[in-house]
Amino acid sequence: MAKIVKNGNKLVVPDELTLPYIEGDGVGVEITNACKKIVDHTISTVYKGSKKIEWLEVLGGEKAYNKTSQWLPEETMNTFKEYLIGIKGPLATPVGGGSRSLNVALRQELDLFVCLRPVEWFKGVSSPLKEPEKVNMVVFRENTEDIYAGIEWESNTEEAKKFYNFLKDEMGVKKVRFPETSSFGVKPVSQEGSSRLVRAAIEYAINNKKPSVTLVHKGNIMKFTEGGFKKWGYEVAEKEFKDYTFTMNEYAAIKKEKGAEAADKAYDEALKAGKVIIKDNIADAFLQNTLLKPEDYSVIATLNLNGDYISDQLAAMVGGIGIAPGANINYNTGHAIFEATHGTAPDIAGKNIVNPCSMLLSFAMLFEYISWNEVSQKINNALVESFGNGYATHDLARFMENGTSLSTSDFAENIIKLIR
Repeated sequence: MAKIVKNGNKLVVPDELTLPYIEGDGVGVEITNACKKIVDHTISTVYKGSKKIEWLEVLGGEKAYNKTSQWLPEETMNTFKEYLIGIKGPLATPVGGGSRSLNVALRQELDLFVCLRPVEWFKGVSSPLKEPEKVNMVVFRENTEDIYAGIEWESNTEEAKKFYNFLKDEMGVKKVRFPETSSFGVKPVSQEGSSRLVRAAIEYAINNKKPSVTLVHKGNIMKFTEGGFKKWGYEVAEKEFKDYTFTMNEYAAIKKEKGAEAADKAYDEALKAGKVIIKDNIADAFLQNTLLKPEDYSVIATLNLNGDYISDQLAAMVGGIGIAPGANINYNTGHAIFEATHGTAPDIAGKNIVNPCSMLLSFAMLFEYISWNEVSQKINNALVESFGNGYATHDLARFMENGTSLSTSDFAENIIKLIR
């Protein structure tokens, strides 16, 4: 079994690559099998046998529980650690109780601190926007901190009472309106966690010639957590990327010292020099602005909860989460897990109607990550052609002009035909 290894800043990828995968719950079985067929065919078409994938299934979710009585076996985690990269279908997450989110567990155990969500419109796909072609963003969502750290205590428990008493007696907190029935959660946001996320976003923008990085936060209300994220983000840009970026902090300082005309001139000169503009936006204003003027945004860096909302809204703007890919990455160690970003959809599981494109586009991201770019490009080109001709699964086809609804398996065969 051939593994990827990290040598300095580079991934060393074998020609015969073993790829661990979790099939997923609900519709995961259907989309995983459809995507594996497409991927195998694409690699064979592109590389003529010189490169190939050896599939290694690892257990997670309901399938794992039924076989091992564990939702996420240690063997699965160890395999992802050993092989560096993998992919997974959707996994069920109980609401209000039960097992911890398996997705969050994977991200935190492997320290996959970036949730990477590219958002771009495919011609032919129906969108609620008049000009969806203006949407072209990449979201860097911090993946290990914020309220997703899972530090909380349920109301009417001894732990909640103890925590409240600490707030009241030791910290002098008097703003809990209904302490007897309150649940409590802690929102950790660190300088290290914020800085490495913003650093990755800026490096991506520089390497991919993107015009800007926007720090999205709610620092006007949460001044030390979300406000800290903004502060530390600007510090990373100004200390580590001074030759490659121009920040709105710099703009404000020039404006204060020399006036608006000088600040505008410095801004224009930075644009002409190809520097990445580092700016920030309050989260609620950002959500509005992405609808009104999406062309103003390119790379987005934000905290965990904001990123959850933002990713799904942007996906809806270009046709829905069914065509939204995602990856969870640690750029320092090389570990990455790519995933379908939607849920398990148990109501349509087994009906052969689910859209596999979220997972398929995540496969395309995976192949970009390991520099098998020809495979990624073939998949993207086939989707462009299929959607352009009105061929899609029913969730998309029903809104297309002259759309033709295909089953999951027929859609996969159509993509294979286009790649052929």
